[in-house]
Amino acid sequence: MGSVYEKVMEFKKKYHGGIVWRTKKHIKVVEDYIDNDEDVIYAFCAQKNETFSDIFNTYAVAVTSKRIILGHKRLLWGSFLSSITPDLYNDMQIYKGLLWGKITIDTVKEKIILTNLPKSSLDEIETVISNYMMEAKKKYYHEQKEN
Repeated sequence: MGSVYEKVMEFKKKYHGGIVWRTKKHIKVVEDYIDNDEDVIYAFCAQKNETFSDIFNTYAVAVTSKRIILGHKRLLWGSFLSSITPDLYNDMQIYKGLLWGKITIDTVKEKIILTNLPKSSLDEIETVISNYMMEAKKKYYHEQKEN
């Protein structure tokens, strides 16, 4: 296991109370798709679904120097991977419920909903993703103007 695993374990140690299953399997999916020139900035696990009651879709989420990667290993065979590059990112919404929190990442193509996160972790996740996306978009648009 690599840097994604270390970052997720650091997150889980810092923030207790989220619902996640089979984290090592999901993290492996993400790590398989990280390029050699990508650095992992932040990582955590959450449920990727619309409701808090659906607790069987754990995803590993990594913020890298190039993009946000979401990975899920299916129970029997196969896996899912989503990649959000700065040019596809629109905005993000945060919801704090009674027990857990929810983050909705709005992209050009879809809305990604991450649920069952510890409420205390929402501020940090929002700050990391927002700061990363604002800096990455500045670089992206600057490069587009030069070309």
